[in-house]
Amino acid sequence: MSSQAASAKPTLQGVRIKARKGAVKAHAKHEPTVFRDQLYKHLETVPEGDFDSFTTKLIQAGSTLEFLKYADALFEIVLVGGLIQPGGSYIDDGAPVSPFTIFNAKEPTEVDDLKKYIEVLNKLIRRYKYLQKPLEESALPGLLQYIHRWSPAQKDKLALATGLLLSQGLANASCLQSLTKDHLVKDYVSVSVVTLIFRAYLVDQSMDHLAGTLKRGGIKDLLLFFPPNKRTSKELEDHFKKAGLAPIAEWWAKKQYAVVKEGIVRDLQELCEREEPPKQIVNTIKARQEESPIPETELVQCIWQGLMASVDWSARPDQIEGLALREVGKYTPVLQPFCNGAKTEVALINVVQVYCYEDTRIIKAFPQILKVLYNKDCISDQAIIYWHQKGAKPQGKQHFLKSTEPLVKFLQEQEDDSDEEE
Repeated sequence: MSSQAASAKPTLQGVRIKARKGAVKAHAKHEPTVFRDQLYKHLETVPEGDFDSFTTKLIQAGSTLEFLKYADALFEIVLVGGLIQPGGSYIDDGAPVSPFTIFNAKEPTEVDDLKKYIEVLNKLIRRYKYLQKPLEESALPGLLQYIHRWSPAQKDKLALATGLLLSQGLANASCLQSLTKDHLVKDYVSVSVVTLIFRAYLVDQSMDHLAGTLKRGGIKDLLLFFPPNKRTSKELEDHFKKAGLAPIAEWWAKKQYAVVKEGIVRDLQELCEREEPPKQIVNTIKARQEESPIPETELVQCIWQGLMASVDWSARPDQIEGLALREVGKYTPVLQPFCNGAKTEVALINVVQVYCYEDTRIIKAFPQILKVLYNKDCISDQAIIYWHQKGAKPQGKQHFLKSTEPLVKFLQEQEDDSDEEE
């Protein structure tokens, strides 16, 4: 018995044979097409335009098909109507266009029409939350990098759909990085696409909302969507104004102003700490303004901030008021050349108001600071009166209006006297 047991040969019964890697890969390659065909079976019975039924069928399909495994394939089917192979062309196996795809939207393309398709996706992703990550991390970036391969109408549909997906929080703006690739940037493809994306986004959301989405998605520089020889702020602002998207042009200009203002504040602080003469400081500001112009109202505010940034306010409380008046008086020769007109003067009063409100040590010195600025021709009596009547900022408004009542009354009486003399 023992010799028989020893001589018995092992059998392959019940043993799993490991398939060759090449065979596994070859089989896996065709699996998305099987997924597609099965998905089509769910969708092809739905009448065109019955979005509620498409939603129901897609959600039902998710209970039997492996949506997570084939997430990219799923989004290729519902967004561009079929499976995409490397290089951006459709897999050519004779399969029809998907019964449900945003490419089936009516032409000319309307945002309201596309919203119906995005609402189906919204409900699908709410049901299967795990789909959101592959949509924003792989499916959308992958499709956007091939956007030049679609027809003009299809390109518009995908761009507007992307804008709606972003505005509804179904995808992250990081997918727009795909549009900064050289082959898309050089022929204005990227610019035209992001313009449509932003247009769709702003239908239901504000510019501040879009700015927040871009920031979270790491999209810092819109100039990267423009051809290299057109990457100027003027080119960008002109483009979006012509496209009817003035809020984007204005937001971009403010963003650039912020950078310029930071530079001016930093330069002024350094010049003041080195005790450079006022004339030298004025020339530096003028040179900056020629290089990167910003509105005078913005400029005078950041001049004040830059000058005050160098002041050491650590004096005794009873000496703070005197120090404030001395320092402001010292810097009026720098401020005065830039106080051109009522708007600029009111802007200066407002920045002083907010500055005093934020640093309570000098809050009581506010009326005296206005007197110094008035006596040194930085602000006019009309600017002070206008500010007092309807131009004050909300920060500490009642306190500042009350504390400046005697000054305003004095200036109004002076005005009345001069009117009578005339």
